[in-house]
Amino acid sequence: MKQLALDIGLATGPTLGRFFAGPNGAALQHLRLAAGDGGGQATHAPLPTYLWGGSGSGKTHLLEAVRQALREQGGGVGWLDPGVLQSPAAPDFDETWTAVLMDDVHLYDPAQQAMAFNWFVNAISPANGPQRWVLAAGRLPPADLPLRDDLRSRLGWGHVFQLQLLDEAERRAVLRQEADARGVFLGDEVMDYMLRRFARDLGSLMQLLDQLDAFALRTQRAITIPLLKSMLQEAQ
Repeated sequence: MKQLALDIGLATGPTLGRFFAGPNGAALQHLRLAAGDGGGQATHAPLPTYLWGGSGSGKTHLLEAVRQALREQGGGVGWLDPGVLQSPAAPDFDETWTAVLMDDVHLYDPAQQAMAFNWFVNAISPANGPQRWVLAAGRLPPADLPLRDDLRSRLGWGHVFQLQLLDEAERRAVLRQEADARGVFLGDEVMDYMLRRFARDLGSLMQLLDQLDAFALRTQRAITIPLLKSMLQEAQ
């Protein structure tokens, strides 16, 4: 499959409203309630929530969408992922946070696991005030995570949702929805070409649409198969 190195264009950020649920409706509904999506303050779940599934199932999209929803309500949010944890300026737990979100937990090394455990314990400790909502995501179910026992067990304490990959019809619907949100027309023949010639997981398809949108904007052309081929030639 082709790997593109073009700059990402003007992309809209993830939101819960723009997540195509498909078979993952229960997880989306839970996150809507917990994040107060659609108005009102967030309802912090009394138990942690863990999302798991393969690449392209939407885990990071959902975490980023929840973070945005909470920020829009004025809440501070702690965010952990392997990149943040490797930073020399990785933040300490902040008692003003209203939630802790942890992405790609299956990739945490021992030092990162120690920080994640510290954040988890502080988030739910009565000594730090009202219990904060903890949302984490990884590729494996909690019991199979290659993590220290105390962190792995706590990630499985509460709500656990397995995110299913979308089928081809659902991926097409997501591409159409995303293109419409950007105000661009994505014809069936372009989608056919994308699905035949490129990686078919949703994350790769969305990245490709980002690049197509940016290239079309820069060249002032509609998104067509010739435009896609021109973009590929320029990227070589």
